[in-house]
Amino acid sequence: MRIRIDAVDLPGPTAPARPGSGDPHGHRDVHVAVQRRDRPGELLEPHRADAASATWTLECTAAPAPTGGTDVRGPYVQDRLGRRFVYLSWGTVDAAGVFSMFRRAKLMLDRVPGDVLAAAARQGLLVARLGLTDPQGGPLCGRIEPPHVTWTAERAT
Repeated sequence: MRIRIDAVDLPGPTAPARPGSGDPHGHRDVHVAVQRRDRPGELLEPHRADAASATWTLECTAAPAPTGGTDVRGPYVQDRLGRRFVYLSWGTVDAAGVFSMFRRAKLMLDRVPGDVLAAAARQGLLVARLGLTDPQGGPLCGRIEPPHVTWTAERAT
């Protein structure tokens, strides 16, 4: 199975400072990427935050879970206390091309409706569609669950 993340409404090349967040000056040349499991420095396809859209396709496996439902695993699927999710890492890129993360969003796989996940396991593709700008105009962070993301199953091509 694969997971495809289709993102629109990116927040732009700068991220404003957030009170109490440790980033008093904000950030410039902002990018977003998918983080590899347990490797914060290994990123899949960074996209500029002023792009019209961003898409990532992740290879994974889907198998029946011991407690029922479908268990999703893969190199970009995080696993904390039995909860599966994908990290979208926000960071800046310096003149040497080095990405420095300043925030992350968790795209929660355990919030995918069970029937959609089962259909995706059969058809081969789980698709997440979401906007990446928060209500204040900055990068979307924190736990991302419906209705902020729409999940569908599609036939893999």
